[in-house]
Amino acid sequence: MEIISQLLPFVFLIAIMYFVIIRPQQKEAKAKKEMIESLKKGDKVITNGGFIVVVHKVEDNFLTVKLNDDTLVKITKDSIAKKFEDEA
Repeated sequence: MEIISQLLPFVFLIAIMYFVIIRPQQKEAKAKKEMIESLKKGDKVITNGGFIVVVHKVEDNFLTVKLNDDTLVKITKDSIAKKFEDEA
C-alpha cells in the first residue's frame, strides 16, 4: 500500500503531461498531415519560409509550386506551414 501512495503523484503527473502536452501535439500533427494530403493543384499555401505560393503539381513527397508566372520550384511537403485563405 505504501508503494502505491508513493507512485500515485507520478502517475498523476504523467497523466497531466499527456493531456496538456502530448495529446494536443499529436492532434496538431494529424491535422497538418491531413491538410498536406488534401492539397491539390491551384491551392494557395504558405511555406515555412513565409512564401505564399500556388500548388502546380502534387507528387508523393514533393510539390511543384509557382512563385510567379514564370518560376516553378520543387519543395518537400514538410516545408508547407499552412493553407492560405484570402481574407478579402
